[in-house]
Amino acid sequence: MKTKIIVGLGSCGIAAGAGKVYNMIKQLVEVDKLDIELKQTSCIGMCYREPLVEVIDNTGRYLYGDITIDNVTELMDRHIENGEPIRELVVESDLFRGSEQGYSEGQVKIALRNCGYMDPESIEEAEDRKAYKAIRMVAEDKLSQDDVIKSVLESGIRGRGGGGFSTGLKWRFANNNKSDTKYIICNADEGDPGAFMDRSLLEGDPHAIIEGMILGAYAIGATGGIIYCRAEYPLAIKRLNIALHQAREKGYLGNNIMGIKGFNLDIYVKEGAGAFVCGEETALIASVEGERGMPRKRPPFPAESGLWKKPTNINNVETFANIPYIVLNGGDAYNKYGTVKSKGTKVFALTGKIKHGGLVEVPMGFSIREIIFGLGGGIQDDKKFKAVQLGGPSGGCIPEHLIDTAVDYDSVNATGAIMGSGGMVVMDETTCMVDMARFFLNFTQEESCGKCTFCRIGTKRMLEILTRITEGKGEDGDIEKLEELSEQIKDGSLCGLGQTAPNPVLTTIRYFRDEYEAHINDKKCPAKHCKALLTYEIIPDMCTGCTVCAVKCPTDTISGKRKEIHFIHQEGCIQCGECFSRCNFDAIKVY
Repeated sequence: MKTKIIVGLGSCGIAAGAGKVYNMIKQLVEVDKLDIELKQTSCIGMCYREPLVEVIDNTGRYLYGDITIDNVTELMDRHIENGEPIRELVVESDLFRGSEQGYSEGQVKIALRNCGYMDPESIEEAEDRKAYKAIRMVAEDKLSQDDVIKSVLESGIRGRGGGGFSTGLKWRFANNNKSDTKYIICNADEGDPGAFMDRSLLEGDPHAIIEGMILGAYAIGATGGIIYCRAEYPLAIKRLNIALHQAREKGYLGNNIMGIKGFNLDIYVKEGAGAFVCGEETALIASVEGERGMPRKRPPFPAESGLWKKPTNINNVETFANIPYIVLNGGDAYNKYGTVKSKGTKVFALTGKIKHGGLVEVPMGFSIREIIFGLGGGIQDDKKFKAVQLGGPSGGCIPEHLIDTAVDYDSVNATGAIMGSGGMVVMDETTCMVDMARFFLNFTQEESCGKCTFCRIGTKRMLEILTRITEGKGEDGDIEKLEELSEQIKDGSLCGLGQTAPNPVLTTIRYFRDEYEAHINDKKCPAKHCKALLTYEIIPDMCTGCTVCAVKCPTDTISGKRKEIHFIHQEGCIQCGECFSRCNFDAIKVY
């Protein structure tokens, strides 16, 4: 067989230098006139080992990690020219156990089934991996709209964008409306860490999302389709437009699709400005209509009156990516995974203080421990796990003693967090939970559209209190004020952004109240993170009098002669930490 070299060219890979690796391999293949098929693919999921290069030859498959322009020549010489795999660089192989083989074990890839396995800009490769086979089956077997909806209902899939509402029921509501004009929209605008997952799906398998929308449009009777994607995802938009053009040429979009009389549909990409609030469906609709992205009062719901006041169905990227698999294989093939009320699989974007950051897809019901310490490899530098923030900026922080919580809608909601679109931010012992709450609230406060007084002003007041606390200016009663404001904001906000914005604060108070009290009462940060609350002192027995700390101190508050013990004058210290980071003898303690 002809040897293939496949380079991961998703946004994560390109950022890590995969584009340069691809160009260098291409140059070597051309100069040496090698009989090699060089191809591109998307994010493979193992982002922490980017750039990734896969070699498939007559002996098997080898996935290499951390390939840079410095070791491309070695790879080409040893493996391609001499048939000698470089075992120390192999992360996965079907011939022997690579260094990262455990990352894939336990994963069940349905939404990500094609990502990393094909060229996302080739519809022929997508078709080889069963793209558009589901809509062909619908046409050939003359399945009705009700048949498609029934299959989705039987699968048990719930919206993967945060709300977790039954997708089949949502489609049923839209189908029941007999308007001649209906719309179907893919929400690709989530702005939380889980959006990395959406972007990777769009970049890696755009045809799955398009086919999912086609099937949804057929089921509800939609005549127009829109993919609402933030403009900050240029590669995703490029590949979507390529895929849409290819789908039109193949007859998957247009009039009388696949011979289904009267089934006419086209889809186009609408670029959004990246407002987090436009992840809420009515704000998204307003943006598509050319208005400012602000949520609208419901009812009426979009299924009754949505885009241009016509019945509209909105699902997110991951939801649509699952639909072709469900329709083609039947609802039972999907609902065999998961728990009683949370069926199927879920994609998570692992980030933060974790060794193996990237994308994973697991059956619903996997525990947080299995994801973080099994697939994610544990905490960076083997530090102590402290918490995981689940559900994006509006999610909640789940502490270490709840690490065995099953990842499904009901179990996660019971902790005070939400599933969201799948962002998992892992925190270790050095993370200050008060500052973490401030960080996420700062994001949601800035992203508030301002329509609701409680969201617009309430989050601002909460942010002011949190900022004071992290600056050592916390006051007695601040915790109670935060709790009171949180409940008012949740009750008084119109959309999900405001209703969930207090989650990071409420969960950190619930599980880490002692840290708030230490900041307020003792003026100390237990995690030693908040600079205003830190004290630096020189340990006399460790100090060598090297003078480095004194030289580097920006305020000249460290005194002492060379080869004599130095001293930090606290009244002038600005807690910058320069002395601590510069000391080579561990002679400075921080508390």
